[in-house]
Amino acid sequence: MAKRVLVVEDNELNLKLFCDLLRAHQFEAEPVRDGREAVARAREFDPQLVVMDIQMPHITGLEIIQHMKLDSKLRTIPIMAVTAYAGSGDEERIRAAGANAYVSKPISLVRFMEEVRALMPAESPAPAPAPEPQAPPEAGTEEAPQPKGPGLLF
Repeated sequence: MAKRVLVVEDNELNLKLFCDLLRAHQFEAEPVRDGREAVARAREFDPQLVVMDIQMPHITGLEIIQHMKLDSKLRTIPIMAVTAYAGSGDEERIRAAGANAYVSKPISLVRFMEEVRALMPAESPAPAPAPEPQAPPEAGTEEAPQPKGPGLLF
């Protein structure tokens, strides 16, 4: 099952770029153009990560992050802020609001995907398959154990 990422971005080109990039890396991306819809869409979509633009009309990404962190269903979802804000203190202010990562625009596609992967919750490792049952050796046909690896018997 693909991991779900909610992308909140008012700029159509950036929204398309982020969603296309995520989909190319096997993520399910859900676009949100209007920040006023972000919290409700997050509750419906149940993402494992939110990519959040900070500077948007009507409501800022900072306000959305604060609303999400107050919501018991959404507060644990990691948030990656993507913003053109690059002034002194902006990253600290954005992280203080609750963002887990900060990527400034223009973005590096490689850095964007590194941050996405770093913020995704780790999957539980699949349980190891049970060993194949082996019949006991017939009497008198037992072979000496063969070394596996350089001089090791296991």
